[in-house]
Amino acid sequence: MRRFLPSLLMLLLPILAAAAPAGPDTSTAIFSPGIRSLAVNIEGAFLAPPVLTLGGDSRLVIGFDVMGEERQYLRYSILHCDADWSLGELVDSEVFDGFNYADIEDYAFSRLTTAHYVHYTIHLPNSDFQFKISGNYLLRVYPEDAPEEILLQVRFMVQEGVVSVGGTVTSRTDIDYNDSHQQLSLDIDTRNTRIRDINTDLRVVVTQNGRLDNAVVLSHPSRLMGSRAIYEHLPALIFPAGNEYRRMETVNNLYPGMGVDHIEYHAPWYHHILNLDKPRAHREYRYDSTQHGRYLIREYNAEDSDVEADYAMTLFTLDMLRIPDAEVYLDGDFMHRRLDSSSRMEYNPSTGRYEKLLPLKQGAYNYQYLVVPDGATHGLTAPVEGDHYQTVNEYLVYVYYRAPGDRYDRLLGVGALFSGY
Repeated sequence: MRRFLPSLLMLLLPILAAAAPAGPDTSTAIFSPGIRSLAVNIEGAFLAPPVLTLGGDSRLVIGFDVMGEERQYLRYSILHCDADWSLGELVDSEVFDGFNYADIEDYAFSRLTTAHYVHYTIHLPNSDFQFKISGNYLLRVYPEDAPEEILLQVRFMVQEGVVSVGGTVTSRTDIDYNDSHQQLSLDIDTRNTRIRDINTDLRVVVTQNGRLDNAVVLSHPSRLMGSRAIYEHLPALIFPAGNEYRRMETVNNLYPGMGVDHIEYHAPWYHHILNLDKPRAHREYRYDSTQHGRYLIREYNAEDSDVEADYAMTLFTLDMLRIPDAEVYLDGDFMHRRLDSSSRMEYNPSTGRYEKLLPLKQGAYNYQYLVVPDGATHGLTAPVEGDHYQTVNEYLVYVYYRAPGDRYDRLLGVGALFSGY
């Protein structure tokens, strides 16, 4: 039985970068080593993307933990971003009513856990923030007395819901037939809003399973049908099909859950040793109902998992010889879709395997392994997971518009398409 020495320092290692990266980084990230389990969801709709509707009734819930036993006095502010997530040029009064900051006053201390933490929650919209316009938004959290010290940031969107998004996903693509790819056709109906030129003024962004690295941007439709913009037979809309996400559960510290080989206790932390993962590139496709990379905090016997779920050291192991001229990364919402040192697997030459030990809060997790060749910026599913045309993928379609003379990108609507149905 393998042993893993307990270490408080290991628990305090950052899941993400310990300091804000250089440049205008506006992707979801944690910049403080003491913060864990950053999540953003629509209240009561775990599987929905983090998109509010302007003037709607839904609420966004942003939650995170600060390790330790004392409350921190934290504030947040919100920035409006352009369609490409660069920082916008609007002033606060054009976006909100009132001041662009608020204290985080919704917090609770962990209960009956070996790792002590304080859980913080932000609900949007609220009495401090009512959104005037649609678009992309970036929320940043910082200490009350140090607004320049950004601890974390998280993306979300506000849509107008004035366009409808339809379309299809097929495995009969322009490059192969029921093989390793899926191709999208989009039908965007703009009849309920006025657009100067549908052929040139729409900006359409398509993501696969929430990934950022392989997102596609479309600037022109293939053809028009009255108020409808049709996007079809476009090479950019052909995606490698990938495979179903792997799943594991650490909801119980006494008995191994799904995907867990065994549990060890080294005071003061539990260690969940996951099953040895094998490459699936050359295996037959096997359907599994997953959540397309999402994760859910849960302790099996808790009344409130937000404060009763514990932290445990969780070991991922990929049984695969080192891939030359490339790195292997863990992908999933719990890694915030960042391909950096926080998600990079470490190759162990003594075992001939990739390994990653992470302090994760108890819950149910989806994950997969992406291979990024040296010099590349997007991950490949083919080398480890394989590409199978039958895979059920979630494609989200975001429709942006900037009218002549406007200084920001409106988010007209958001739609979801699924393959395999």
